[in-house]
Amino acid sequence: MEAGGPGTCGGGAETRGSEGRLAPESRVHFRVTRFIMEAGVKLGMRSIPIATACTIYHKFFCEINLDAYDPYLVAMSSLYLAGKVEEQHLRTRDIINVSNRYFHPGSDPLELDSRFWEIRDSIVQCELLVLRVLRFQVSFQHPHKYLLHYLVSLKNWLNRYSWQRTPVSITAWALLQDSYHGGLCLRFRAQHIAVAVIHLALQAYGVEVPAEAEAEKPWWQIYTMDTEIP
Repeated sequence: MEAGGPGTCGGGAETRGSEGRLAPESRVHFRVTRFIMEAGVKLGMRSIPIATACTIYHKFFCEINLDAYDPYLVAMSSLYLAGKVEEQHLRTRDIINVSNRYFHPGSDPLELDSRFWEIRDSIVQCELLVLRVLRFQVSFQHPHKYLLHYLVSLKNWLNRYSWQRTPVSITAWALLQDSYHGGLCLRFRAQHIAVAVIHLALQAYGVEVPAEAEAEKPWWQIYTMDTEIP
């Protein structure tokens, strides 16, 4: 079941052109969230804070037109805010230097001059703007804990040889990370995203869940019995 959102929030089918290509705004969001992920890794952030930063970014631009603010500034502020939300605090100086190296590979760290302080002030002011726009609702339930639980359960359910010879778990985690390039995190419940990436990983490697053909319900409904899936 979709988790409801304003307008085109979450990047549904309406963000694609007549030929199925991503619309310009979606391409921008894809590139900026890629920046968030790469910068987050370089900053030593864990997967949950990075996911929170991507979600904050997507949720902000569900409320605000893309042309109104620099998306990369919003992304830097999202990283800074996500570090606070998930209790993995980051220094603005580190965010600025990592971002500078991302946009200008091989460059030296910025000097503590007027330009540096202007960028720092912009990040802090943008953080306050993001908080106001999102009405201070910046804590999210991510699929990660559900995916971990489902994978452990499925591992005990499947044939051990099938599990060992196919990277179902690694692929599911990679698919979950890639899902944050778009707004699925805003459109669907965390449990449903976790089940979806496992289902896709199983299909990709042709792995069948034991006794699925004889079962009364698909295997994934066991994990989502308390929630509705359209």
